[in-house]
Parts: sequence; structure tokens; C-alpha cells
Amino acid sequence: MDSIVRLENLYKTYGSGDTAVSALSGVSFDIKRGEMIVILGSSGSGKSTLLNMIGGMDVPDEGSVFFEGKRIDERGEKSLCEYRRKKVGFVFQSFNLISELTALENVRLTASDARRAEEALAMVGLEDRKNSYPSMLSGGQQQRVSIARALAKNSKILLCDEPTGALDYETGKQILTVLEILCRKGHQTVVIVSHTQEIGRMADRVIRMRNGKIIDMKKNTRPQSAREIEW
Repeated sequence: MDSIVRLENLYKTYGSGDTAVSALSGVSFDIKRGEMIVILGSSGSGKSTLLNMIGGMDVPDEGSVFFEGKRIDERGEKSLCEYRRKKVGFVFQSFNLISELTALENVRLTASDARRAEEALAMVGLEDRKNSYPSMLSGGQQQRVSIARALAKNSKILLCDEPTGALDYETGKQILTVLEILCRKGHQTVVIVSHTQEIGRMADRVIRMRNGKIIDMKKNTRPQSAREIEW
């Protein structure tokens, strides 16, 4: 597999003086096309900052971020906005759906056409709930709508920040199963940030972070399915 993302020696500090916090300190690795990566770490380890660098929502103080061989961290805000809009799909712990819009209308916000929006909802198993409003959907269904919204713009990479954090155990496993299918059958590149260690068992590679540094990077020769893992 060729690399879709390459990170080279990333440093990021927030604040200054006595209040300065080092969020990233010399982070480097590649993400292969079609790969599932799980980034693990406690709060403040730097994992969400790293995800923001990949997604073009933040830029490093030092180091370089490449997407499909092109450097993105030196781009201006207009170019980064275009990158986020066309290349990257985001899934957050909070669903961020617009309550006044149906599931289909929420997905259409990012889709190039109506057909693509309906296809994305079908991919996450919600084609029969396309006319439902968020208040009519369970938490897991709302999260699946947010995944469909990310997929509808035909993104090259899906970045998931604690996608199961607001869900109960069974619903969380349903979401992980959706992400697994998208990666294994749909060849979608998926990066999941989590503090739940067991989720790493379903990844192609697991990256562990602490205090802004990668402390371990391990390849799973036989990733487990979402159905098999428990936490």
C-alpha cells in the first residue's frame, strides 16, 4: 500500500512561558492508503492534536504534513478549507447534526449530489431512516448519519475522534462495525483516536501516545473484528 499521509517531525506547543504545553514533540509516521490506524492515549497525550494536523484544522510549529505527496501545512487558510472540504471526512464524539434537517438533508450538506447522499446513508444501513429527524434517531443512528455525511463527499481519509465516546457499549460496537466494513470492504482509510485500549485490536497498526510523543507503534498481523473485541 502506498502512503496517503506522511508526518515528519511534528512539534506543537500551546501557550507560552510557564503555561506552555507541549502537545506534540517530534512525531513522525506514515499512513497507508486503505489502512486502519488506532491512536491510543490518555487525555492530554496529543492524539487529538495529531488528528487535527492530519485534517488541516491545525498546523505544526515545526515539521511537515504531506497528503498524497503534497505538503499541506504551509497552505493558507483558504487552501486548507478546500482540503478539509474535499479530501477529509470527520467523525466526532458529538454528532453535530442539524436538528431541523432530516438525516438525508444532513448528509446532503456535504454531498456532491442527492444520489451520493442516499448512497452514503445506505452504506451505513440507514436508507430506511432518511426522512427521520435527529430527535427521532438513537445515538448510534445519529453517529451513523455523521459517518454518512463524512462519506458523502467522497473523502480520501476518515478521521474519527472518540467516535464511540458518547455511546453505550453495544451501540459503540455497531459504530466500530460500520467503520470496519468501510475500511475492509470499501478500502476507506480510517484513523480512530480513542482512550479505549481494546479498540486497538481491530487496527492494522496501533500507535500509543504519551505527553506529545509516540511511545509505541505496533502492527497487528491479524486484526480482530469489531464483534470480537470487548471493553
